[in-house]
Amino acid sequence: MMVTKRRSLRIAVVGVLGATSLALAGTAMAATPAAHTAAPASARTAATAKPAITATPSVSSVRAWTQFRITGKTTGIKAGSKVTLQQKQHGKWVALPASTPVNSGGSYALRAELGLKGKNELRMVSGSTASPVFGVTVS
Repeated sequence: MMVTKRRSLRIAVVGVLGATSLALAGTAMAATPAAHTAAPASARTAATAKPAITATPSVSSVRAWTQFRITGKTTGIKAGSKVTLQQKQHGKWVALPASTPVNSGGSYALRAELGLKGKNELRMVSGSTASPVFGVTVS
């Protein structure tokens, strides 16, 4: 078998291309494990946080149709989502015309007025997520 100039040039080019592709493959293999590492625990917790709402009234009793504040925090609920005040009336939860958006920090503040005298059971709701029930007595 006779080796010509042209054939030796082909062998050299194929060798260089093979070495280059092997070097690139080694670099890619070394970078691959870093790309597939698990996210930090804090990122996983935030992504899988179960939606929750807290609610705290500024007063425990108030006169009828006097404004009071309800403040709270949310987790797992997007900023800008609305939280709405609900009142238990005749055994059913009724949405009152009092809602506010959640701010970027996950908190909210709302002013409300109640007219039903007696102990009122209230909660804050966003979608299917509700806060624990809290009470405000109206006199």
